[in-house]
Amino acid sequence: MRHRVAGRKLSRHTQHRELMFRNMLVSLLQHERIRTTLAKAKEFRGWADRMITLGKKGTLHARRQAFAFLRNHEMVKKLFDEIAPKLKDREGGYTRIYKMGWRQGDGAPLSLVELVTFSHPEEKKKSTVTKAKETLEKVVPKKKGKEEIEEKKGKKEKKEKKEKIEKKEEKKEKKEKKVKKEEKETSKEKKEKPKKKSEGKTK
Repeated sequence: MRHRVAGRKLSRHTQHRELMFRNMLVSLLQHERIRTTLAKAKEFRGWADRMITLGKKGTLHARRQAFAFLRNHEMVKKLFDEIAPKLKDREGGYTRIYKMGWRQGDGAPLSLVELVTFSHPEEKKKSTVTKAKETLEKVVPKKKGKEEIEEKKGKKEKKEKKEKIEKKEEKKEKKEKKVKKEEKETSKEKKEKPKKKSEGKTK
């Protein structure tokens, strides 16, 4: 029986447990909410409340005490300048725990720990003009893409036409060369024939 036994050891020795809660505190102050197991969350509440009470004191000694545990200047500054002033009128109970079912691997009960001051960032409602501009921006690139495709097709067609014309010109040149060669050959033959006849007459 665990009568009059305070705290949970969580199957960790003291130093390991303190380091774990330090990391959890830093991440809680940074993000204002963390997800962990239910046993850790219940034990963690006391650590978080103690740190926020130091932040509410606001003295230099309290700052040094907070830094001695957190070891993070940015989080200490955020604790004393942003988080603690929001909780001035509240005496204890600075965190809330939500149960989130069970972990898939080992079936451990999960929970969400968050500061009471946590609020979801509200999405600004967009005006109809901005919505219309966004939709136009989404549509315009598609048209541009089509135009680019058409331009590419036109370029390809132009290249093919040029190649065809060049081929035709080459064929014509070849034909003309052949005709010229044939004409030269025929002219040579004609010149050679009369000489032979004249030689026969002389004999």
